[in-house]
Amino acid sequence: MAATTATTTTVAVLRDWRGWPTMLGLLWRRSLRFRTLSITLIATSLAIFVTCVTMALVIQNDLFVSRKNVALEDARRAVDQAQRILDVAEVGDDPAALASLWGSIPGVLARTSSTDQLAGYKIDDSDGVSLNGFESQFDESLLTPELQARVVEFDDRQAWQSVALSEEDGGVTPGVVVGQQLLVPEAGPFEIYFAYDLGDADQTLVFVQRTLWIAGIGLVAIVAAISWFVLRAVSIPIIQASQTSARLAAGDLGVRLQVHGEDELATLGRSFNAMADSIEGQIKELGELSLVQQRFVSDVSHELRTPLTTIRLAAEMLNDQREEFDPTTARAAELLHTQVQRFETLLSDLLEISRYDAGSVQLEREATSLAHLAEDIIDQMRPLADDRGSELRLVAPGGYSPVDMDPRRVRRVLRNLVGNAIEHGEGRPVVITVDSNQHAVAAGVRDFGLGMKPEDAERVFDRFWRADPSRQRTIGGTGLGLSIALGDATLHGGSLAVWSELGVGTNFVLTIPRHDGVLEGPSPIAIEPQEPLAHLVDATQPISLSDAPEGFFDEEDPQ
Repeated sequence: MAATTATTTTVAVLRDWRGWPTMLGLLWRRSLRFRTLSITLIATSLAIFVTCVTMALVIQNDLFVSRKNVALEDARRAVDQAQRILDVAEVGDDPAALASLWGSIPGVLARTSSTDQLAGYKIDDSDGVSLNGFESQFDESLLTPELQARVVEFDDRQAWQSVALSEEDGGVTPGVVVGQQLLVPEAGPFEIYFAYDLGDADQTLVFVQRTLWIAGIGLVAIVAAISWFVLRAVSIPIIQASQTSARLAAGDLGVRLQVHGEDELATLGRSFNAMADSIEGQIKELGELSLVQQRFVSDVSHELRTPLTTIRLAAEMLNDQREEFDPTTARAAELLHTQVQRFETLLSDLLEISRYDAGSVQLEREATSLAHLAEDIIDQMRPLADDRGSELRLVAPGGYSPVDMDPRRVRRVLRNLVGNAIEHGEGRPVVITVDSNQHAVAAGVRDFGLGMKPEDAERVFDRFWRADPSRQRTIGGTGLGLSIALGDATLHGGSLAVWSELGVGTNFVLTIPRHDGVLEGPSPIAIEPQEPLAHLVDATQPISLSDAPEGFFDEEDPQ
């Protein structure tokens, strides 16, 4: 049990680590405070890093140059002292006295220099009195041929070289070897070498570098803290303004910003509050005007019903007796009857729109098969389609199972869509598709007429809008049908979408959810027509379920 818990915790931590890039990306995009603080810290850290590295390199170079110069000066002083002793000594031709004098030189060099690592080698053994060289704690392997060549070549100059000196514990420490010539009377020149330990300088450099890095990290932390407090002081009013504006956009018109002080943020707060007051006043004014308009439309529509009924009855009576009139009067009676019917339809649509605006529309749901509704609408609209030379074709792989809906409103939507397809279909077939899935049922109405431009398709649900104002309606219509159809679809919790392309045609898709009035997942019918459907439309015979190619329909069987 404990092992399982530990494994689960480890997996959770790993998942958290893997999710860090996504979380940081989200913070970068959504948080101004995080983005500003990150940029400040990155820029500050980079500046401090460059400064610390530069200072460390400069200090390292200056420290080495300083210690090297001290070593050169120390070696020169020791050799000069030894040279003075050799120059003033009176040894004559006595080899023993010269050897004794030479034997005292290492001690002089050791006393007058700050190092005990010394060495002396005769340059030319064949020249003058033969004297032996000496070594005092000096490692001859430190000498390189280049260094020895420079010492031999220049008798009045010093030569030096950086080396690594061995320590007793087996380690190494940085150092420098300084060499120059020492002229011994009667014996000739000697190479004198001094090895200086620069370990103390290296320790000083490490201490300085450590101090620089600690100071740099501390400075970054201080800058981070200061930036956090400054950004917090600046960003809190901005965040409050953002949250307040979101609440205002969501409809909370009474929300306002708290204003403190007289600075720029306070000015912004006062300007925002003034804007909110203006918006609230305008929205209330528009709401009142909208209520007046809705009440006016509703009242006028109701008041017109009684005289319109009288006019309709009179028009029907005249239309029934038009055969007894002369041709001109008969035609006038027929036109009167048609326009009165259209006016009555317009009045009904206006009343329906006023109910939608007032929010007083109620659904009368009952279990209904969308496929059966589509069949009924096709039977009703077939005479009109035959009159316009269009063929109505039904493709219904699904949609037979009953779904809770308002059948009267769904009939009205389908009747409007099919009527529009007939009117704008240019005498070509109109395909009505019904299908379903586990989330929704849908009906699509496709015509192959002139189609619309994308900007026209976006406005097709606007009230009284027409893509071509010069084109006359030939089957009636009020200009409110699609707007009411969209309202009916929305009232069911569904959608009414349109696809159209010039020269190709138009496709409307009505989607109604199966449960709870909430549409989940994609519609059973794609808004953009699929290629198999276009192939079926080109067929010369009416479509039936048996004509569909294998695999075209979903696996759901009609119920």
